[in-house]
Amino acid sequence: MSFFKKIMKSRSEKDGIIYEKLNAVMGFKPKNLSIYEKAFIHSSAKKKDSFGNNVNYERLEFLGDSILGAIISCYLFDEAPHGDEGYLTKMRSKIVSRKNLNLLGENLGLIDLLVSKVDHKHVGTNIHGNLFEALIGAIYLDRGYKFCETFIYSKIIEPHVDLKKLEGKIISYKSLIIEWCQKMHYNFEYHVAEEDGVDGLKYFEIRLCINNENIAKAREVSKKKAEEKASRRAYYALQNYIN
Repeated sequence: MSFFKKIMKSRSEKDGIIYEKLNAVMGFKPKNLSIYEKAFIHSSAKKKDSFGNNVNYERLEFLGDSILGAIISCYLFDEAPHGDEGYLTKMRSKIVSRKNLNLLGENLGLIDLLVSKVDHKHVGTNIHGNLFEALIGAIYLDRGYKFCETFIYSKIIEPHVDLKKLEGKIISYKSLIIEWCQKMHYNFEYHVAEEDGVDGLKYFEIRLCINNENIAKAREVSKKKAEEKASRRAYYALQNYIN
């Protein structure tokens, strides 16, 4: 077999694998495979188009995020006629939370299609949600809004959305604590201290003080995670007063 034929055969086999994977994930056949391929290119791959523009999933992720938000907003507008703007915004945030999108992307195995020069173990947990949004962007460009709507209903709304349950779901303990303190006119402050761990990682210790009283503390590898953990502990310590 000639070198050229080997390249073409390898390319067609790769396209066939991607095609079958996408068909299984989406529930319908992709038309323009090249659009979907862009949805799984990591920036570390350093891909460029013929005009010298960077090619990776980030533009499709931006588009998919907007389409996802619009479809979820329309769903909530129809299904929650009692909800005001604040209620609808909170519910949308709960449905499309980063945690939920990461779980959806992970369950669909989208990272298996990722083209990256970085080991998949080191691209961060948000990669799963990013790829899920990029896939929505690709579906929109390839098949249009109605196909996106069908995909989102089948993967998110129908299997996972229960408005009654979502109303009581907390997606950010830090936001809840801050809102409660502001409502009660309490002073609050997150005190941060960095320290080295025995495993060589940098850790952040957070102490949450309300009205100058230590309420909870937590230690994590990022400031954001430590603040959220401290806030969660504070919520459970104060939930009889918050609820």
